[in-house]
Amino acid sequence: MILIKYKNINDFEYDIQGLIRQFFPGEDMATDKDVAADYTLVTDIQSESVSTKLYVKDKPEPVTECEDVIDYSDRKQTKNVLKRVVYNTLSGYTDKKLPWGTLSGIRPTKITSALLAEGNDKEWLRKHMKSEYYVSDKKTGLSIDISEYELNLLNNINYKNGHSVYIGIPFCPSICSYCSFSSYPLARYTDKVDKYLDALIKEIDYVSKAFSDRELNTVYIGGGTPTTLKPHQLDRLLGVIREKFDFTNIKEFTVEAGRPDSISADKLRVMMQYGVTRMSINPQTMNQKTLDIIGRRHTVKDITDAFALAREQGVDNINMDFIVGLPQETTEDIKYTLEEAKRLNPDSITIHSLAIKRAARLNTMKEIYSRYSYNNSDEVMDMCAEYAYGMGMKPYYLYRQKNMTGNMENVGYAKPGKAGIYNILIMEEVQPIIACGAGASSKMVFPDGNRIERIENVKDVDCYIERIDDMIKRKESFLQDNKGVF
Repeated sequence: MILIKYKNINDFEYDIQGLIRQFFPGEDMATDKDVAADYTLVTDIQSESVSTKLYVKDKPEPVTECEDVIDYSDRKQTKNVLKRVVYNTLSGYTDKKLPWGTLSGIRPTKITSALLAEGNDKEWLRKHMKSEYYVSDKKTGLSIDISEYELNLLNNINYKNGHSVYIGIPFCPSICSYCSFSSYPLARYTDKVDKYLDALIKEIDYVSKAFSDRELNTVYIGGGTPTTLKPHQLDRLLGVIREKFDFTNIKEFTVEAGRPDSISADKLRVMMQYGVTRMSINPQTMNQKTLDIIGRRHTVKDITDAFALAREQGVDNINMDFIVGLPQETTEDIKYTLEEAKRLNPDSITIHSLAIKRAARLNTMKEIYSRYSYNNSDEVMDMCAEYAYGMGMKPYYLYRQKNMTGNMENVGYAKPGKAGIYNILIMEEVQPIIACGAGASSKMVFPDGNRIERIENVKDVDCYIERIDDMIKRKESFLQDNKGVF
């Protein structure tokens, strides 16, 4: 247990807690409570200085402490100095150096992209990332490479006057142990899928009309697992999308097939008929023992068969997701997965560092999963990068999450011309993403790029069906309230 005591911190608590998690993964935290704690962190901001002291149980004096000068009138700078002071205090005790330094947000490339866009050279940027955020040279280099890729790609997209559409299908063949998304086992909801599609199509119809003055750049159908839909249901959905939206300026049309046990030749033919340009087949691992542990009710052969079937049907842009840090996987297991990926030769891969979310079974059922080991490190991520480069791919997007194994990151790699454009747009937050479906969250990016608002749909499928008019009203109210501004 770590007890955190604040003095005059105002609204910086979240930043401090995020940093503590990276030094003490898995430790419980309490704030200003009278609890028995192994560690107590006391942080204090005065008018011109900030200090942090770390106490260990049964020791009256701090084991490490740090202090620095601040300009309290500059909130951003105050936060950065505060995080460096906390970092130095915790690093001094644990002897840890975090690859991403003080950065605990999910979008490191937003910093490097903004600084590159301002005309700063890469050498200055490397020094700045090290002095301001303590980011390692390796991670700064990765972030710069991705920022350069993204900025070049965005130059060819009218993203400020455009938008993208996300459509959610919240059903899966089964729920994986690491999953915290709004997804539901198909077997229990089979008789509600058509009613769900009725509601979803009503929302799609509204969105297509309400945003018709904007250029549509990408459409992404995610989930859940969209290919849990039967061929005729998928045909109905894709037909409506092509009918309602203007695809003149479309750059990418993605269906996240995800689970190989949900893919069939009939479904692939439907996707190709409606002009789907990109799909994902997501094994997560090519080791059968791990698939069984995490609740993926398919075999490794199902993965290779689904991949071959997609190629046979003419799909020429296939992404495959893999997770490192899965239960019981050794470095050799991960290497085997990468070898199998190399043999299949997808057009892009995404390497995810396992993030154990609060709602996932890996967290809620600790008594079962705590006996497993979770292996991830800088060396493992380097190995993944080497394999990606060996397949002719380069990194094109990156994001981080809380509670990631090894305190690492998620990186997308792609062959030339095969990068997932939607992924870049949603991570860099440069254009509105209008989301339809249960649990979907619209991200309304304003023209100046300095303001973002979210419009949330309810997560529960039954509530979504019953309250579809309310979901549409939320979007309608936003547009009315921001008429002439958004």
